[in-house]
Amino acid sequence: MSRNQALQLPVRLRMDDAAGLWPRLEASLRAEAAQIRNGAGERLRLSAAELADFDSSALSVLLGAARICATEGLRLEVDAAPQALQELARVYGVAELLGLRQV
Repeated sequence: MSRNQALQLPVRLRMDDAAGLWPRLEASLRAEAAQIRNGAGERLRLSAAELADFDSSALSVLLGAARICATEGLRLEVDAAPQALQELARVYGVAELLGLRQV
């Protein structure tokens, strides 16, 4: 993946989707983290631009991604986070941990 691209979250991320998504996302995150570290980067970008149908399990997935990034010495940056996701993260008190950015 190039420096300007980000991994993508799906359109739908609800509780019944999270378990199936996580193994694939985790593998992608680890592979991307290795490439970023090799290029002396500090941030791993994850795009939420397509995310339209989600519940609080999306926060669990993002917290898992942030944990992997921290373990790899990187910072997670979630681009194009929908306003509702930002608000949900704020209510749960995890917004700062997730690096949510609106584009």
